[in-house]
Amino acid sequence: MTVHENKLVSEIESLKAEFIKTTEKLIKDVKRQDKIMARSDKRQQQEYDELQVKFAEVETLQKEIEETQKEVVFTMGAIGESRSKETGLHVKRVAEYSKILALSYGLDEKEAEMLKQASPMHDIGKVAIPDSILNKPEPFNPQDREIMDTHAQLGFDMLKMSNRPLLKMAATVAHEHHEKYNGNGYPQGLKGEEIHIYGRITALADVFDALGSDRVYKKAWNDEKIFKMFKEERGEHFDPKLIDIFFENLDKFLAVRDRMKDI
Repeated sequence: MTVHENKLVSEIESLKAEFIKTTEKLIKDVKRQDKIMARSDKRQQQEYDELQVKFAEVETLQKEIEETQKEVVFTMGAIGESRSKETGLHVKRVAEYSKILALSYGLDEKEAEMLKQASPMHDIGKVAIPDSILNKPEPFNPQDREIMDTHAQLGFDMLKMSNRPLLKMAATVAHEHHEKYNGNGYPQGLKGEEIHIYGRITALADVFDALGSDRVYKKAWNDEKIFKMFKEERGEHFDPKLIDIFFENLDKFLAVRDRMKDI
């Protein structure tokens, strides 16, 4: 029994030693793997942080591009107006009026803000109209009117090739802001909701400001005369829903006009 017991003890001790050896090896492997993972995690964290920095740089650059694009669009619109001796405040007021109408009509904040940025380009086609017509103090003859009316198509042609959303919107505004709800506008003779909402909104905003401002060919209309004409042109020149929105928000329009008066 002693020899057998000693042999059994010897085998158990051998197993114990082998177990200890194996577990120590496992512990070393686990520790080594932990170090590898720690280095990997550190490297991955570093790569992640570097990527976040690059994303932030790209986002900043994108914002700068968007702001530059907005500034260029507004400046181009102001140039178009200045050639006909109208102030840059005209396009700023039209921009503000357009956003009020857009939000009240149901466009979301982002789209309404973009229309505010695009609407100053409505008359960009005027850069191609001769000064002798743009600044003519007396009424246009039929030939003058025909030439002047080309500015909507000219503006569209200047902008239509751009893939930038803001400039694509500006192209629509330039093309359709002289269309009339009854189909008697130009250059396409569109009717009702065939006219893009951007064109319908800018048309009302532009006319409201134009009527209330001095031009080379006319004196500013008083409010009573403007409001009377708007009511008469509801469903004729202008989208009836937009006319209703205009009168429902009249205080906002008048506040913008008072805040941004021509000097």
